[in-house]
Amino acid sequence: MRHLIGVKEIWLGHFKNFRYLQELHGKNYQGLEDQVRKAIFEEKLKKIVQHNLEYDLGMHSYYLGINKYSDWSSQEFSKNMKGLIVSEDHTMDLYEPSGDMKLPSSLDWRSKGYVTGVKDQGGCGSCWAFSTTGALEGQHYRKSGKLVSLSEQNLVDCSTQTKGCNGGWMIDAMEYIIKNGGIDTEESYPYMGEQNHCHYNKSNIGATCKGYKRIEQNETSLKQALAAVGPISIGINVGGDFQDYSGGVFNSPHCSNNIESINHGVLLVGYGQEKGIDYWLVKNSWSDQWGEKGYIKMSRNKNNQCGIVTYASYPIV
Repeated sequence: MRHLIGVKEIWLGHFKNFRYLQELHGKNYQGLEDQVRKAIFEEKLKKIVQHNLEYDLGMHSYYLGINKYSDWSSQEFSKNMKGLIVSEDHTMDLYEPSGDMKLPSSLDWRSKGYVTGVKDQGGCGSCWAFSTTGALEGQHYRKSGKLVSLSEQNLVDCSTQTKGCNGGWMIDAMEYIIKNGGIDTEESYPYMGEQNHCHYNKSNIGATCKGYKRIEQNETSLKQALAAVGPISIGINVGGDFQDYSGGVFNSPHCSNNIESINHGVLLVGYGQEKGIDYWLVKNSWSDQWGEKGYIKMSRNKNNQCGIVTYASYPIV
């Protein structure tokens, strides 16, 4: 039963655990809101306990857990923690894989120095910015051998083709970086979690971008591209139990691959197999207190579950 909740205090009672959640994440509710949040938390708790009992019986390949979003409604979560707005008015070159490339059985670009630490978009629909910087950080490392954390706030404030905390599209962000002549470093232009006036400074450029390529919409091509070039920017549908995911291989029939349902930008950094199930390794931007320290293993070779191959691209540096 080790997967039941993820915090030992659960056995001390629902109310105390709600207070534990508040204390852990610096939350302080008053009056009616406190009651509403507690009710949401307790309903979430019931769902998590039931799912994880089924997980222990072998009925699921992933388990759920309490996190800092456990007192948020699904509607609130959707409004604040997604933000992908697809714009298809771009002509993109197609990645062409090498026919004789031998692919490894598993891959994790984190171990090769291509990936910065997990970041947190906060209550801002800026996932598109984090997906963009993650892919560019990897390509910059591939070319220079230096891993530089890049500024999502630079994109949120300055990319006029996107809508800041109200959503955006990774290709539009890459277009901004190309036309702007670069993007500032995270250190020089730190993330604030809200849209402000643009104060980009070219003397603080951390990376540049010359163009981008898309990847053919199938899992074989995506695997080849990932192994050949490094981390890939992707769009997915955040459906099913995504909000409460804590570990294992996320395999949910409720996570649609319908093109209209793709609503979140993330970074693909690897692939592998766990307990006989193929997975994609994905870096999210919901802090390291969500999922497997900020990551999720998503089903691979499951008919494009969650739309993981539908919008895949990477920048050229």
